[in-house]
Amino acid sequence: MPRYFIQLSYNGTAYHGWQVQENTKLTVQETLNEMLSRLLNQPVSVTGCGRTDTGVHAKDFYAHFDADADLLSAKEKWIFRFNQALPADIAISEIYKVKDDANSRFDAVSRTYEYRISRKKDPFGIDAAWFFYGPLDMDAMNKAAALLFDHTDFSAFAKSNTQSFTNNCRIYKAEWREEEETLVFTISADRFLRNMVRAIVGTLAEVGKGKMSMEEFTAVIESKNRSNAGFSVPACGLYLARVAYPESYFKEDDQ
Repeated sequence: MPRYFIQLSYNGTAYHGWQVQENTKLTVQETLNEMLSRLLNQPVSVTGCGRTDTGVHAKDFYAHFDADADLLSAKEKWIFRFNQALPADIAISEIYKVKDDANSRFDAVSRTYEYRISRKKDPFGIDAAWFFYGPLDMDAMNKAAALLFDHTDFSAFAKSNTQSFTNNCRIYKAEWREEEETLVFTISADRFLRNMVRAIVGTLAEVGKGKMSMEEFTAVIESKNRSNAGFSVPACGLYLARVAYPESYFKEDDQ
């Protein structure tokens, strides 16, 4: 049975995260499973490239599934049909046929997240960014963010009682930039721990408010204790921005 990747994006406001849950709460994965099973007329279960939490958004997300249908011969029509059947807050942009053992989660080589802080109250953007009232020193937050490169164990920013086999991650990028009335934090790594980005941003905000020094920020990381870090910022400002796979991963001659 052929294996396919779909590339999609979603607004996570209405969903209790990506992953199907035992209770009746709505998830993105559940919504895709139902739609694909109905349109392809067979049971379909998608595996996602990650597990976003309740209210978290994805600009770039991949999921794989197996299906008997030939989805490439009329790819644009299938994309149109899928999007027509999906709610307005989920959009599929591309379909790829991949090798039978391709895995959207385990084959990803890096992920990039963005966190957005609004400096201006916007009633139309309450689900798109965290509105923070008060001064934030972006230069200080960038200096603190650069200290992340000196470490690999990020237990201090990890949610406790998870099933992660290791809290080690390699961070490739961590920086703040300003876009008009919005501060945007971009962070890339080979892997992320659950709640890690929101905890890092919350701790960097303490630096930006002048309540934590560079030495204290380093001490938080080295303590490997979540209770020493800052609070977890609201989910509405977090976006999975990019997922990278090995070069030539989607090329037809490799399939």
